[in-house]
Amino acid sequence: MSELVTGEAVALELRPAKLPSRALAVFVDLVVAMCVYIGVSVVVLLATASLDDAAQMALSIAVFLLVLIGAPIAVETLSHGRSLGKLMFGLRVVRDDGGPIRFRHALVRGAVGVVEILMTFGVVACIASLVSARGRRLGDVFAGTLVVRERVPVGRSWPMPAPPPWVAGRFAELDLSAVPDGLWLAVRQYLGRMRQLDPQVSAAMAGRLAADIAARTGTTVPQQLPPALFLAAVVQERQARQAPVRADGAAHGPVPGGDVASGAGWAAPGAARVYEAPVERPAAVKPQDSGSRPTGFVPPA
Repeated sequence: MSELVTGEAVALELRPAKLPSRALAVFVDLVVAMCVYIGVSVVVLLATASLDDAAQMALSIAVFLLVLIGAPIAVETLSHGRSLGKLMFGLRVVRDDGGPIRFRHALVRGAVGVVEILMTFGVVACIASLVSARGRRLGDVFAGTLVVRERVPVGRSWPMPAPPPWVAGRFAELDLSAVPDGLWLAVRQYLGRMRQLDPQVSAAMAGRLAADIAARTGTTVPQQLPPALFLAAVVQERQARQAPVRADGAAHGPVPGGDVASGAGWAAPGAARVYEAPVERPAAVKPQDSGSRPTGFVPPA
């Protein structure tokens, strides 16, 4: 099974799930949902036996929508793409750029799934998964998501370190809307695996990715910044915009990894030192004459 490879020749660690494992995961989810639906329906029926037929029908429709449609959407949102069936088979729903899904992604998947899974008994979903190169059903196409395998042997990777604070705020005015999800995923995977690469290959790859990001955002890579550090700063800026904002206006923390206060732990590929902010050093103070006494000096009695 081959890994996903972007146009920048970065091998990604996300492997699309195949149809059999996805079908088994959906089957488990449907069995659990049907058992819960039957149990809730019996309880509601017994509790509303005194109501008329119209009220009971309305409650039955509400239970169907909540249990078979609303519950799966809530589970995928709260678990970040891991339903019970997907958890059993080591699958997960992620965005096209590899990030965790949100409510809108789960909502679109659930709404389209009513037609392609429940109403057509999964026939439409199976056909769409077989036709798609990455095994995506229609809900994944409209939501911009992908079901991937998590339990796969992958090479060693390091967490993406946070850039120093003097770099992180320099790109707050960039327009990042034109950068596609595939390029973001390639940048994130590169930053997490750059220490595995040969220094020359890593530097060349960082230059290509930085040039692509700069071209799509209408900026240029600062000459004093290594391309890899530029990529880390731009990725952190994107994550800061997507992170929830507290009441005081600050984001919930920076990109994990590294010492945020000092920028320690961040170095460009093949470099031994850590990049630090340029500091204005005060002029050297002329030493006082050893025979002179400072003002206010009182000799001991």
